[in-house]
Amino acid sequence: MAGIVIAQTTMDDETKAYEMARAAVEARLAAGVHVDARMTSFYWWKDAVQHEREYRVSFNTSTEKVAELEAWVHERHPYGVPQWIVLPAGAASQEYLAWVVKETTTE
Repeated sequence: MAGIVIAQTTMDDETKAYEMARAAVEARLAAGVHVDARMTSFYWWKDAVQHEREYRVSFNTSTEKVAELEAWVHERHPYGVPQWIVLPAGAASQEYLAWVVKETTTE
């Protein structure tokens, strides 16, 4: 049976984060998406520590859809090297799992 994962990326533009979240749900690549409040990220880039105000975008999707979602996000993401982290959902109710699978099924 399918499992659930939470795939995350970050974006520095709130409007673009909202647009990507909505489009992923409309494309049935994610059952739901959370756009977290603005945060500050620190990271290495071009041999220096950088910082940026960003929004974390968390996609709730099935294990069957995560590779397709990754390709879809990377095609549309404004960053040259976008963050992409996939976290397994250690436990989820059967009802929630069934909902995620149903909402990410396009056949």
